[in-house]
Amino acid sequence: MTEAFRRRLRALPDFPSDLPVFDPATAPDDPTVLFKEWFEDALAAGVPQPHAFSLATVGAAGMPSSRMLILKNLDARGWQFASARTSRKGRELGENPQAAMNFYWSRLGRQVRVLGPVSELSAEASALDWAERPAAGGGANPAWQLYALRPVEIEFWQASADRNHVRHRYELTAG
Repeated sequence: MTEAFRRRLRALPDFPSDLPVFDPATAPDDPTVLFKEWFEDALAAGVPQPHAFSLATVGAAGMPSSRMLILKNLDARGWQFASARTSRKGRELGENPQAAMNFYWSRLGRQVRVLGPVSELSAEASALDWAERPAAGGGANPAWQLYALRPVEIEFWQASADRNHVRHRYELTAG
């Protein structure tokens, strides 16, 4: 069964044949501008939930974990997401306030990786985020926390049919 499954996996296509072309020489100086362009491209291509990303955290014991979340905002405070402070990711961020985000848009063969320190935003911002959730029902949730990741590295990755995938990395200072 293992060999058959391996062959089945190898037979699956990796990427669509009509991938966009990305030339890092044309990339803007500000990585958030490029992210927003790629996000709009994903929307236009009909990518479902283009604001979804995998968030990776590491707990006190050094064991990584990841899960899917939704990007809430992107502004001067950072790349924002939310969760209960009492959840596994909330506890891990309390123990080790570093994380990595990974956006993946398979129809375009694109990924964006974002790494950096994470901070808790204000109780007011967190309460507003909770209140704006479709299923919030109007009640308060004092455990709800809005976080902001301040990137120290952002990498844009564009797949290529010839396997010469293109990477463009921004190294930033968190501040």
